[in-house]
Amino acid sequence: MRLRISRFRLRSLWGMFSLFLVGLGLCFTLAACTYGSNTTTASSPSAGDAPAEVRLTLVGYAVPKAAHDAIIPKFVEKWKAEHNGQNVIFDQSYGGSGSQTRAIIDGLEADVVHLALGADVLKLVKAGFVNEDWNKRVPNNGTVGETVAAIIVREGNPKKIKSWDDLTRDDVTWVTPNPKTSGGARWNFLALWDYALKQPGGSEAKAQEFVSKAFKNVAVLAKDARESTDAFAKQGQGDALVNYENEVILAKQKGENLDYVVPEVNISIDTPAAVVDKNVDKHGTREVATAFTEFLFTPEAQREFAKVGFRPIGDVAKEPEFAKAFPAVKEMGRVEDFGGWGEAQAKFFDDGKVFDQIQASIK
Repeated sequence: MRLRISRFRLRSLWGMFSLFLVGLGLCFTLAACTYGSNTTTASSPSAGDAPAEVRLTLVGYAVPKAAHDAIIPKFVEKWKAEHNGQNVIFDQSYGGSGSQTRAIIDGLEADVVHLALGADVLKLVKAGFVNEDWNKRVPNNGTVGETVAAIIVREGNPKKIKSWDDLTRDDVTWVTPNPKTSGGARWNFLALWDYALKQPGGSEAKAQEFVSKAFKNVAVLAKDARESTDAFAKQGQGDALVNYENEVILAKQKGENLDYVVPEVNISIDTPAAVVDKNVDKHGTREVATAFTEFLFTPEAQREFAKVGFRPIGDVAKEPEFAKAFPAVKEMGRVEDFGGWGEAQAKFFDDGKVFDQIQASIK
């Protein structure tokens, strides 16, 4: 606000008094504007008092949205009780893990991410958005939601599919997303490779032979999980569909009639959560973003993940309600067995690497 006075001459006491009144009015106006800004704008700093509310942007892959819908209100109440009534408002964005990662790099200002695989967090590390120690600052190496691979079969399982071996049979075709475009499909690929390595006489050469034989039977290599599900369920393609166990459980909770098997030799599908360091420092939201990320590992949050089909971590997994809910896995592989996502990506899924070689060999 600027007061402009041109060629004003003080010719009388009255003139001096008038100028005083104008100045006094201006002071009150500025004071009123400043007060209004502090009390009505959540993001504006105030002298000595925290703002009444703070905004946090959560960006995730689509699957855990149902869990977050239940977890967020619990966190908001906890934060409010511990921070003098301060309210946390969440802006949320969900989609494919890879596309969400690209969106953040391109300017979507996430404070916290929950993605489908660690490889996507590593992309954010490489781009300078997430610090390299992201998975050391929270429990469970950053993995907040765990599940395994499941094989969905036709009603009654007419082909008697029970294990990964069955996907290589001459009379079986199956559907999966493409590992080049889908994070979930990379887990499917690693599950097959891990199974082959664990068979008697297993080796890298035999694993590649086994996975090649399985992918030769793929009826539809879809772009993403949604397209693969549509191809199987709506278009009738294939005898089986490989998908996340938690997605199958959630679909059954919604009334879908699905038959499925969980192979006893499986892989732990680890979905990570992380604070986006670059953005929280920019927004001044590090404290609340860190608190929310840590809250995702608490029993309160893990129970909500378990209710929508994720295998809970920590002591929650031992609670009777959840201990009986998930089929036992006798041998569980992990991405760390492949050197972590950095090495797995470079070995199997980069251009010209193992998956491309397999595709070239079966065409």
